[in-house]
Amino acid sequence: MQRLYDFIRRHPTGVDSFWAVMLLGLSALWITSEELNSPGAPVGVAIAAAFALTLVVALRRRAPDRMLLLAIVTGLVQIAADVPINPGDFAMLVIVYTVAAQGSGWASRLALIVGLCASPIATLRWPSEGEGHWGNLVAMVFLTIPFALAWVIGDSLRTRRAYYAQLEERAARLQREREAQSKAAVAAERARIARELHDVVAHNVSVMVVQADGAAYVLDASPEQAKQALETISSTGRQALAEMRRLLGLLRSNDDAGGEYVPQPGVDQLADLIEQVRGAGLPVRFDVAGDARPLPSGVELTAYRIVQEALTNTRKHGGPEASATVRLSFGDSELGLLIEDDGRGAQHELFEDGGEDGLGQGLIGMRERVGMVSGTLDAGPRPGGGFRISAVLPVKTTR
Repeated sequence: MQRLYDFIRRHPTGVDSFWAVMLLGLSALWITSEELNSPGAPVGVAIAAAFALTLVVALRRRAPDRMLLLAIVTGLVQIAADVPINPGDFAMLVIVYTVAAQGSGWASRLALIVGLCASPIATLRWPSEGEGHWGNLVAMVFLTIPFALAWVIGDSLRTRRAYYAQLEERAARLQREREAQSKAAVAAERARIARELHDVVAHNVSVMVVQADGAAYVLDASPEQAKQALETISSTGRQALAEMRRLLGLLRSNDDAGGEYVPQPGVDQLADLIEQVRGAGLPVRFDVAGDARPLPSGVELTAYRIVQEALTNTRKHGGPEASATVRLSFGDSELGLLIEDDGRGAQHELFEDGGEDGLGQGLIGMRERVGMVSGTLDAGPRPGGGFRISAVLPVKTTR
């Protein structure tokens, strides 16, 4: 049964052609009846009208508007040639329904007018002699009802199809919006992971490179200093691996299991970070103003990464004699960060739009991090030489 239904849906014109042939057969039986066998009967016109109405039914879904016009012309010819109501006229009812369901707007309105006028015109043209005026009036009303119902049913079907099409379009739009949101979330997550990887790798690897160069330089003259440098390299490498494992743990974990392997770094770990930088050979002065207190995790991580990246840039661009100052200012509603050095400073393109060939990605990451917590960042060369980074991170009070 389902196969038959699917076949009918795939071949609507074939199904309509079948019913058109059936209607043509009924029209042929009516034409060969005694009523049209009398002398002077318009048999030729009746045959032409039967074929025209058959074509109307066969092609009603392929060209509904044109078939409506063909049905109207055929009806007018029948009236003019005095071809009475016959089985082929059932095509009029069919085309009114079809045009109301899937025809254009003007054709649907025309079909309603034609359907309401067909029965009165036919009754006036071929009145029933034995019924009288009241009988003909009642017959005219009853014959009008099927045309009105056909148009109403077709128009209701059109409305339902439009409603379903609107629902499908809305569902498709929502699906596209969900996909766009998913892509945006993936892009944001990739950017966040890229920032984390850059901060972890750039800082720790730069410390390891400095210590490795120093160890190679004093290996023969001062084995103890070389040993200390190697120990620093080892501890820095372990710290980098621990943070990498944390990032991988975040990537692999889901809502039900997994978690961070180590806590996210925050303001409390800045002292350890600065000691590590000092051990790498960069003199750093660390000052804290205001009353230190717990901060939101996003602000904690942002502050740590800004200081980490700023000191990394000082080691990379400040020169061998550079020193740095880190100052934290705890305010009532904000955390201030000031990182300065007296080195050579970074090239202009490193802090303007990220530079070329991937240069300045750390500063780009700083701006992104600060923007995520609705803060402000100012970075650039100092008037007296060196480089300066200033950031203000809003802190929501929990009092």
